[in-house]
Amino acid sequence: MRINEEIRVREVRVTGADGEQLGIMQTRDALRLAEEQHLDLVEVAPKAKPPVCRIMDFGKYRYEQQKRDKEARKKQKVVTIKEVKLRPNIEQHDFEVKLKSAQRFVEEGNKVKVTIMFRGRELSHPELGSEILNKMSAALGDTVTVERSAKLEGKNMTMILSPKAQKAKKNTKGGVESAQNKDTQSDS
Repeated sequence: MRINEEIRVREVRVTGADGEQLGIMQTRDALRLAEEQHLDLVEVAPKAKPPVCRIMDFGKYRYEQQKRDKEARKKQKVVTIKEVKLRPNIEQHDFEVKLKSAQRFVEEGNKVKVTIMFRGRELSHPELGSEILNKMSAALGDTVTVERSAKLEGKNMTMILSPKAQKAKKNTKGGVESAQNKDTQSDS
């Protein structure tokens, strides 16, 4: 944004500090008008014919803009991709440990990249890897959606899972708890 003496055009359309249209005038007259009010002349639409300038307190405007940007960054959620690596001949307990890690990552709101690493002759049986990946997505169930299905890339087979919306997750938790409470009450 150009302000005050940086504005080099002959005529500008001027908007007052309170938003009223002051019309088209010479740049030097608009600068004098802004100085009388102890404010700045700021070019807000340089591409317009003639360029549009506004009389405002530029320091205050810039401060408020920085504040808005900082607030927007604070509310922003950064989604990272966490990776869980498996082998095609994984044992059940090891699979469950990796499954718990994946569940924790999903609950934290992160995407999960599940990778099956093949070595040597294991590469001749990619169906074993896709079977394990399908088992993983089925075990995670309704908490995830398959963003990218199982795909063999070189010696690795990968699948990306992303968490479902937070509202849906809260509703299912509440539904499970109420169903468990009903079961407990009926047993008593």
